[in-house]
Amino acid sequence: MADHDYLLDNRNTQAARRFDALSALFDPVSLRQFAACGLAEGWRCWEVGAGGPALARMMAEQVGDTGHVLATDIDDSWAKAATSRNISVRRHDVVHDAPPDDRFDLIHARLVLVHLPERERALGHMVSALKPGGWLVVEDADPALQPLSCIDESGPEQALANKIRQGFRALLAKRGADIAFGRKLPRMFRQAGLADIAAEAYFPIALPPCQPLEMATIAMIRDELLSHGIATAEEIGQHLENVRAGKLDLSQPPMISVRGRKPL
Repeated sequence: MADHDYLLDNRNTQAARRFDALSALFDPVSLRQFAACGLAEGWRCWEVGAGGPALARMMAEQVGDTGHVLATDIDDSWAKAATSRNISVRRHDVVHDAPPDDRFDLIHARLVLVHLPERERALGHMVSALKPGGWLVVEDADPALQPLSCIDESGPEQALANKIRQGFRALLAKRGADIAFGRKLPRMFRQAGLADIAAEAYFPIALPPCQPLEMATIAMIRDELLSHGIATAEEIGQHLENVRAGKLDLSQPPMISVRGRKPL
């Protein structure tokens, strides 16, 4: 895998488990953002970097038969399950491909731009695809704000979890991820000319989906942890056993959600 490749490859067999856990953790947060934007029947929406099908389906329920949701990803294999009467799925690279011809009432990207070295260009493509008065919602992590897997490092199990999380962050940065990105979004929205900007952070701690998310993530990056000398096979095995046994109060980095409207 080249340094610029996405570490958490959607082609990995663990990707579906990871999508399910992310959906359980963060879909309620995204839906609150959509409600604040006024998402309603008849809206046309673009879900960028859709990954799995769950959120696109929820959006489609809210826009109804008179609305439409376009779900795109560079690997659309998992999102295809969402295809329905008012959902279309397309393979699309938000950085290098031209924006869709349609104009949208709502465009959403979650945990996408943080991984893209050309994230400003991707944001510009999304803004250009908004209708006048349309809303952009971008939600991205900021691991540098809270870098620990276990914020209460009370013993060796928690110390091992934090060591592995530190290595995971280093691997992400090596591939172009900006681990201090989420905090920059409000400024980027202002620079893009958006109005009515609002932002908030969500910081999950010891929630049930954190456990399967950790298991799936470690399974996906195991070979990278080993090849870079971040952890031994024994340490990885012990960490996974600690997770299974419920010994860890696992957390995730704060996800910063920002919404803004294209001026009329």
